[in-house]
Amino acid sequence: MPNHDSPFVRAPHQSPDAIPDSPVIAIRKQAAIRCLKQVVEPILNKNIVDLGMVRNLRVVDNYVYLKLYIGAHQHGLKDQAQLALGDLEWCQKAYIQICTIPGVHTTLAVSSGKGGVGKSTTAVNLAAALTKTGAKVGLLDADIYGPNVPQMLGLAQTTVEVIDTPEGQRFKPLEAHGIKVMSVGLLAEPDHPLAWRGPVLHKIITQFIQDVDWGELDYLLIDLPPGTGDAQITIIQESPICGVVMVTTPQQVAVSDVRRSIHMFRQVGVPVLGLVENMSYLICSCCGERTSIFGSGGGEQMAQELSVPLLGQVPIDPQICQGGDRGRPLADGEAPLSQVFAAIATGLNHTFSPTVDRTENHIINQTTTAF
Repeated sequence: MPNHDSPFVRAPHQSPDAIPDSPVIAIRKQAAIRCLKQVVEPILNKNIVDLGMVRNLRVVDNYVYLKLYIGAHQHGLKDQAQLALGDLEWCQKAYIQICTIPGVHTTLAVSSGKGGVGKSTTAVNLAAALTKTGAKVGLLDADIYGPNVPQMLGLAQTTVEVIDTPEGQRFKPLEAHGIKVMSVGLLAEPDHPLAWRGPVLHKIITQFIQDVDWGELDYLLIDLPPGTGDAQITIIQESPICGVVMVTTPQQVAVSDVRRSIHMFRQVGVPVLGLVENMSYLICSCCGERTSIFGSGGGEQMAQELSVPLLGQVPIDPQICQGGDRGRPLADGEAPLSQVFAAIATGLNHTFSPTVDRTENHIINQTTTAF
């Protein structure tokens, strides 16, 4: 299995057989990093190193090798990186390998520190809300521990089709409510667990990232497994994720787990776009009074502590359960809860540029930043 450790973060466990860089190579690697930090991604207004787009950086003699993880609209960053590395007197040539998901403009992850906080429900409803703005959206259900997205979109019994493309055989995504969908759960027999480990897990997840024919998408949302384990790290390292939305509930136990996940994403250079606090309160159907069943203030506390925006507070609504069981996301309709996801979708559109020009009925670009 190839080594995809970030060259900018010290690995917590190093093999005793690992050979450290010589002093000259170490100095040259740091010089290359300084040059690459001069290349700024214009939408997020951060350099490509801090955004985690530069990976597997190696210096061999007078040559620089690296992988550049980008969206379909960011190919110009390769030329900028080549130009920046050209300032190094000792560098005879820089070899830059582009890693992208063909046709996908922006890849975002939806994650949580622990299970049971409504991460998949949030991913499904956020995808529906983005689709409602006119964006082309795909949803990859990579939660190997609880792949529930197909059921939530009414696709539970559908099989995956493999098609021939100019790039070879690819999985054909399913479609529901205007969302293109692919899920690891579609590969398993009903009621059977996905008992994958080690290299098999890595290979399957990599296939689902690289071998799906998504077509042209404004957003690809990846529903990550909960926690900070091997599967999550593989997905982060193998895909051009440019931001993550964290899902939590108000109670302190959930908040503590989210804190660990946020630190993990920051270590590998993936920006945390903000928090969604799920199950924030219950609205009484009789008097309209709010009741904080799972406590209150957890999301706000986390947002202030770690300087992360609180994107929205989602109330407890029995219709969410009913919609998930029936395969109909609430954000696809006119429920009051839809307003929360609509606001989050609007913020993402302002940040990552696709917004809907309803008079022309096509996607136009903006450069404002919401987060």
